[in-house]
Amino acid sequence: MSTRREITRAATVAEIKQTALRLMREQGTTNIRFADIARAMSMTAPALYRYFSGRDELLTGMIEDAWTDLADELEKSLADVHEPDPVAEFRAVCAAYRRWALADTARLNLAFGLPVPGYAAPAEGPHMDGAARAFSAIAGTVLHAEALGHPVTPLTPPMSPELCAELTRGKGVEHPPAALSPELTQALLHTWASLHGFVTLEANGHFHWASGQHTVQMFDGLVSGLAGYIGLIEPVRPAP
Repeated sequence: MSTRREITRAATVAEIKQTALRLMREQGTTNIRFADIARAMSMTAPALYRYFSGRDELLTGMIEDAWTDLADELEKSLADVHEPDPVAEFRAVCAAYRRWALADTARLNLAFGLPVPGYAAPAEGPHMDGAARAFSAIAGTVLHAEALGHPVTPLTPPMSPELCAELTRGKGVEHPPAALSPELTQALLHTWASLHGFVTLEANGHFHWASGQHTVQMFDGLVSGLAGYIGLIEPVRPAP
């Protein structure tokens, strides 16, 4: 059982993170200062060092929280599909990714590395565990299709032996599911990049010229195209 001191400390840590995130939203930048956080919390800047060794540790903790939250949302979306339907799972996980991204642009940009002067995320840590879980949620739809006896053949271009070897080792994927072939790994990375590119543009207001209904239509079209690209469905082709 946690002590009163531990409970109080955890609550203060959570408040510091929430205050930092609020300031990021208000200021439109992830480049925040300890002094600003302390002022917003009616604390002194030195008092924050009782909870974090510096801004870098705070940012790392916030990035870990964001990735964990994204992975939780994607995994929940899969669990909510009760029928054994990999295509429905894929659409659900893509929709969950979009909802998560649009819910908080500051958190989205923080998790995916909007440059902060002087900060570099550590190469290993819980944030990478969250990234691996998020990728596995997307990849799980393909693995489920294959488990159900539906061969999945992606429309990826040929790979060099060097790239094939890197994807086999899992470079850039952070511990990919072992059952994935290099071809499927590449296709899923393309899928993630396309999905992320769309929601990042949307979250940052670059589709302001389109109505909400039309943005949804474009997103649904992208998801259908990606499902065809990775081999979950027949590629979507325009009517003659």
